[in-house]
Amino acid sequence: MVNSAHGRHRGRRNLRRPFGRLAVLAAVAALTVYGTVATEAQRAPSDRGPAEEPSATKAATDPAARPIVSPSRAAGAAEPAPPSPSSPATSRPGPSRAAAPAPGPSLPAPPSTGAAAPPAPKPLTATVPAADPKLHELPTGDLPGWKQVFREDFGQGSVPIGGFPGPAYAAKWSAGYVDGTPDTAGQRGAKSGYYPSKVLSVKNGMLDWYLHTENGVSMGAAPTPKIPNSSVSPHRDNSFLYGRFSVRFKADPLRGFKTAWLLWPDSGIWPRDGELDYPEGDLSTKFYGAVHKMGNDPYATDVFSSGTTFTQWHVATMEWSPGKVEFFLDGRSIGAGASKTPNIPMHYILQTEACLFGCPKPETAGHVYLDWIAIWKRG
Repeated sequence: MVNSAHGRHRGRRNLRRPFGRLAVLAAVAALTVYGTVATEAQRAPSDRGPAEEPSATKAATDPAARPIVSPSRAAGAAEPAPPSPSSPATSRPGPSRAAAPAPGPSLPAPPSTGAAAPPAPKPLTATVPAADPKLHELPTGDLPGWKQVFREDFGQGSVPIGGFPGPAYAAKWSAGYVDGTPDTAGQRGAKSGYYPSKVLSVKNGMLDWYLHTENGVSMGAAPTPKIPNSSVSPHRDNSFLYGRFSVRFKADPLRGFKTAWLLWPDSGIWPRDGELDYPEGDLSTKFYGAVHKMGNDPYATDVFSSGTTFTQWHVATMEWSPGKVEFFLDGRSIGAGASKTPNIPMHYILQTEACLFGCPKPETAGHVYLDWIAIWKRG
């Protein structure tokens, strides 16, 4: 994936236009550094429970356990103030860091390139016109051409770190990859991985990722909703052939951590079967949507910048239809890909990870919040 704020282009342009060799090399570099490339979601997330409960000491010191302001779903409610930025990381920690987590299942290596990495991203700020407050309310019911099959506002009670999904959410959610599974950068040698038992909780009516580093390992999580199956082989609870995905979210500007909430082909064959991502980006920068085209070119990608950052509440919607993938921010289209878009079953993962452009500083810690999620199939 390519963050349009870093290297290839700026603003709300997309990449459908022909471009030259230098642009291709820049795109390759960004894909290598920022992308959810071939190894990012090839495993079916496990439904096994978390490995451990956090200790009493951790609960007392964990910032995730501190009260936070719950987002208002009432029309016209005031927007919560943005969080204070953390100190940005400037480089990957050196060899003195602790050993990497135990590896998960062996995966094929991602596509390699010889392009140089782009310069480190700079924290960005951006604003967009105020959206209709009703757009921030959880959508309920079918839409023209779409049948709602899933919605969640995390109103079934709180779950402490180490307990998700727990009895309240187990019927509709998986915690995703088990503790110690390397994330994208971890598969390339970084000290980073998925640790749902140390990251995920539910409080104040929100799913909360507490992103942080322990013993030199940067920790994320990739929970998945359980959705009626569209895949023949293997069976998946979160598989689709076309769909509409809408999330209300915000995050602290944590340089070195990123989201790549994505649809990954059930076949696991990339780039042949494509990939879709939104919202994606380092948490200290602007986020974007990306369409990885079907075919043999790992760099064939349409990218659409949101023009804004993670630090305010936004509603991001991705509509995947035959021959078209369109991205919306707070009800406004930011662009659509209509060339070689995926046309086979894919599964949905809220992938949140670290270290694709240098790991976070050890002291960098904060949160990603998911207020609600709503999903439709073509009806």
